[in-house]
Amino acid sequence: MSVPPLARVRQSIPQPRVEDVAETVRGLILASRLQDRVPAGGRVAVGVGSRGITCIKVAARAAVDALKDMGFRPFVVAAMGSHGGATAEGQRELLAGYGVTAESMGVEVCTEMDTVVVGTSPIGLPIYFDKNAFEADGIVVLNRVKPHTDFVGTFESGILKMMVIGFGKRDGAIQIHKLGLRGMREVLPAVGKILIEKTKFALGLAIIENAEDLAAEIVALEPETILDVEPRLLDRARALMGRLPFDQIDVLIVGELGKNYSGAGMDPNVHGRLMIETMPDLPRPVVTRLAVLDVSDESHGNIVGVGFADLTTERLVERLDPVPFRINVLTACFLERARIPITLATDLDVFLAAIETCWRIDASEARVVVIPNTLELNTLWVSPALEAEVAAHPHLTRETDYLPAPFSASGTLDQDALFPRSVRALRASYEGRQEE
Repeated sequence: MSVPPLARVRQSIPQPRVEDVAETVRGLILASRLQDRVPAGGRVAVGVGSRGITCIKVAARAAVDALKDMGFRPFVVAAMGSHGGATAEGQRELLAGYGVTAESMGVEVCTEMDTVVVGTSPIGLPIYFDKNAFEADGIVVLNRVKPHTDFVGTFESGILKMMVIGFGKRDGAIQIHKLGLRGMREVLPAVGKILIEKTKFALGLAIIENAEDLAAEIVALEPETILDVEPRLLDRARALMGRLPFDQIDVLIVGELGKNYSGAGMDPNVHGRLMIETMPDLPRPVVTRLAVLDVSDESHGNIVGVGFADLTTERLVERLDPVPFRINVLTACFLERARIPITLATDLDVFLAAIETCWRIDASEARVVVIPNTLELNTLWVSPALEAEVAAHPHLTRETDYLPAPFSASGTLDQDALFPRSVRALRASYEGRQEE
């Protein structure tokens, strides 16, 4: 077996886009009913999570500035459940990785893990909520609304989930996740409704991203409207999200997994493997052999999602930090996704093993797709076996000839050459400038 040549393919689907995120956020806050809900001069907690939302730094700073202009005293609260090893230091580090710091925001950033009990869930468990946010005079929540990586329901990833699990810190996350899919589908919405009523929730800013990972729409959710409006935003987000354009793939190579790309490390909505006990995989795409080569720096050693893959590299596994990894996995209660797959020395070894075991006799017939991660899907590299589908697809354009995959002498794939505008490549470029 050998690695077939690859061609760069551009996936271009017309996408809506928010042209000025800061001004949009500011306008929504100023037009909201915050002044009716929060006393003059009151302290307002601005909840920010651990997902890699492209515009989060700009949106958070705009929210803080607008609240100041209204005479409030805003501060940022980490609303990310058990992420960051379930420690104040770990969550502060995650926020800093997204550019959300006391210096960049101009206000205090609170990451303490202390919670208070604000009620009892319908199944008799205590409802936990971040102490700093609970004691504030108002709460503004910034989060992306998108399909969840674990389940399908009326409410998935969004403002309500952040109220329940994000602000619940580790205590609240455990209460929901310990019930598995029932906790996510049934208990989470019920607890969210209680929290909307029993906390100082004053406004949600729901960010919908397009397939290019940019803000397509930002919508203000008032306490009276969130339960009706957020499900409709989820439908819009589902229609816009980036997907692979093929129904069947023999070998899918993912350059990096990471919490900044998906809460699951690699988004099941993209690669099709759900990997949840008792649940079938998603209907498309069907991937015979899935491999991942590395983990993002932004994940800080949390390699959750590696269990989706059949093959990975020694490099990725060596970057494992067991503390945040185990806490995240044990809190989520989806253990299949944490299993370490077959581990090989180099990227080239992974490619060759994937092709050799993908059920094709001739490597030239293997339908191979290479992507940087499961979030950035505008650029793909594909093998000749997919040429006919690329040519027939209205939104795909082959931009190069079929070329040898760029491996170094040591067998490392040059991901930055394949995806020069990816998060990984831009990160490496920035780090290189810092060293000069």
